[in-house]
Amino acid sequence: MSWAESSADPSRSAPHPRQPDWANLPLPKTWPDFGWSNPRSLVRLLMHPLRRRRRVSLPDDLWGKETIPAYVRQEFHNVPNGYYSNSLTRGYISGFDASMLGQMHTVRRDLAAQLARGQSVLDLGCGGGATAAAIHAAGVGDVWGLDPSPYLLRHAAQDHPAIRFVHGVMEDIPFPDARFDGVSVCFAFHEMPPARIREALQEISRVLRPGGILVVAEPSPVQFRSSFAVMVRNYGWRGGYFRLLARLVHEPYLEKWHGFPLVAEAAESALQLVTETDAPPIKSWRFVRDQSPAIIALATTSI
Repeated sequence: MSWAESSADPSRSAPHPRQPDWANLPLPKTWPDFGWSNPRSLVRLLMHPLRRRRRVSLPDDLWGKETIPAYVRQEFHNVPNGYYSNSLTRGYISGFDASMLGQMHTVRRDLAAQLARGQSVLDLGCGGGATAAAIHAAGVGDVWGLDPSPYLLRHAAQDHPAIRFVHGVMEDIPFPDARFDGVSVCFAFHEMPPARIREALQEISRVLRPGGILVVAEPSPVQFRSSFAVMVRNYGWRGGYFRLLARLVHEPYLEKWHGFPLVAEAAESALQLVTETDAPPIKSWRFVRDQSPAIIALATTSI
């Protein structure tokens, strides 16, 4: 028996969300996809670093368009048209890891190790599927990834065929109550308005079984709040780099995220803090879905 009260078959008779074959689903082109063949799109791409960030443009025939909320439709990380293009999203997946100077491999490995005793795990804001894949590689057999971008989901399904992927947002998770032993959130909360994070915590609590584990990794507030000189003095050139990254990359909700009382809000949704670690450029948390001291102690021993 794992730390969550689960049966031998993690999927048992629980209904699965109906989804397309993501790996082979044709997706419509968006304006960045016409970059080298359309003069207007090419000019937009070349001028993109110099203009203000805009709302992304979604094709009318995009799968699931009607369920993609307005707050997601932004050019996060300065990516032209955000996470909604066939071509640039592939580069974003690899480019993000490169921009983090190799930190994400360690982060995903640590998150996966904390969830390895579970039988079923949901990775929220899964993007290209790397965190979900790390959890599966750690020995979890039933792993799902959820993301609002069909373009990222298609790349994820192509790269990680052993994982099942679902289109959606974490404030409206399309799974039944007490479905999962564990939930992971890796670099997703800071891209959400505070009200949506509160709703997401309620949903996470709902889909976790008693004793289930939530692990979270997000940008540390240290590089956002400290000066460039302090970051260089305390963390060397990497500290200076992450200070610049925190200030120059378009993150519309980052400042609000760093003021968000995650531990207190999680407790309101019956998610009890087990550990909290701030090691710039990453801050991480581990929560347990239960207020029982015995279960919290058991979760702590599995770290």
